[in-house]
Amino acid sequence: MTGDYLRFVGRVMLMFFGSVCAAFAAVTSSDRPNVILIVADDMGFGDLGAYGHPTFRTPQLDRMAAEGQRWTQFYAGANVCTPSRAAMLTGRWPVRNGMTSNRRRVLTAHAAGGLPPEEITIAEVLREAGYATGAIGKWHLGHLPRYLPTRQGFDEFSGTPYSNDELVAKPWRRAFQRRDYWNTSLFYEPRSEYWDIPWMRNEITVERPVDQRTLTSRSTDDALDFIGRRGEQPFFLYLAYHMPHVPLFVSEEFAGRSEAGIYGDALAELDDGVGRIMTTLREQGMAQNTLVVFTSDNGPWTVFGSHGGSAGSLRGDKGSTWDGGNRVPALFWWPGTVAPAVVRDLGAGVDLFTTIARIAGAPVPEDRQIDGVDLTPVLRTAASGGRGFMPFFRGTTVWAVRDTRFKMHLATQLGFGLETPRMEHEPPLLFDLLDDPSESRDVAASHPEAVARLREELDAFLDHLTHGPDQLVEQLPES
Repeated sequence: MTGDYLRFVGRVMLMFFGSVCAAFAAVTSSDRPNVILIVADDMGFGDLGAYGHPTFRTPQLDRMAAEGQRWTQFYAGANVCTPSRAAMLTGRWPVRNGMTSNRRRVLTAHAAGGLPPEEITIAEVLREAGYATGAIGKWHLGHLPRYLPTRQGFDEFSGTPYSNDELVAKPWRRAFQRRDYWNTSLFYEPRSEYWDIPWMRNEITVERPVDQRTLTSRSTDDALDFIGRRGEQPFFLYLAYHMPHVPLFVSEEFAGRSEAGIYGDALAELDDGVGRIMTTLREQGMAQNTLVVFTSDNGPWTVFGSHGGSAGSLRGDKGSTWDGGNRVPALFWWPGTVAPAVVRDLGAGVDLFTTIARIAGAPVPEDRQIDGVDLTPVLRTAASGGRGFMPFFRGTTVWAVRDTRFKMHLATQLGFGLETPRMEHEPPLLFDLLDDPSESRDVAASHPEAVARLREELDAFLDHLTHGPDQLVEQLPES
């Protein structure tokens, strides 16, 4: 062998052992906390006791709010499921990667697209940093194999590939095609066999249709199993509960538990699941080294009446660009690190990518536009911070924007499922959200400087907003 060859081999071996040592250090280092991101489905801003609901009982989440931070101006990355989850996991507005569309609101069970493989999820970032990664519950970012969680940075997955109402079984599809489908027994007297929903483990279907009465309890059980198998390795757990998205289901143990109907029952079972996880962290001595985040993917679907949630004093609901469709509960809990407080600064689901990466000591990708801001200074000190600008998309178009005080609407329309026309506003509507969170008093005439400033900020934002190919529109043939 030549000297050059030996030096080459030596460099390769040095790089190999260096990477092994670095990986081992990342896995065993105590300064890399565990992270659990819990996401409810269609939970409204006003659904929790900690956010003022007078009837729903959510003692575990209320305790989490009291011991950690409760954000009161935190927004989902979009006003419906698929784009909101894409924003949360990639730190990018979903229009950039085609995960929002003007023709379809979410990925269906027949969608040919999904989260593009070239996107970088927070699971991929953390796995590179030595974390074990798990996804449990609802995915809804692509059901074909190349889009499943196990191809997007997650070591393991147990759950459903899409929403629990995405695939109506053949005998009942005619009812779902009605314009007023939300008035059918599919939702108000649901049975699991109405919906042909698979439960998967990694990439294998293990039950179809899944017994939807078990969705919440089995998600919690699988989360506890994942946590219990981690040992000394830091972990990232993405726990996406299906409830309280319609159709509502609860286990026998929680049926009739609340005094607020099945929606209250579903919240009670979800709240109990969060409590079981928090109790495990305390009992296993993991609480001081685990960040737990709880939020929702968008606002409540109020068209379903008592089967939908509450936006509290906020206007609008799921699918709209009013605050009721976008402002969601957000709780951050990490004893000894997250400073307990009520935070009134702006934050968003898109910020969780950057924030979690920073907390884990993992690099944020520099080869693409990352839209999330780092919220860790606020989490650690409760000092003022957060974002200063928030766009509100409907499909691929920005319909409204806000700063730390004012929100400007260029167009408005009622939420998902309601057939109402789009209303254009010129001059735009303007609301002072600090004084008028219900967006009921237009103050554009008395604050022309705020309208002008927000127009400028929107123009600057749009100048740098790229659009990826629409991932939602192409459909596979239906069977």
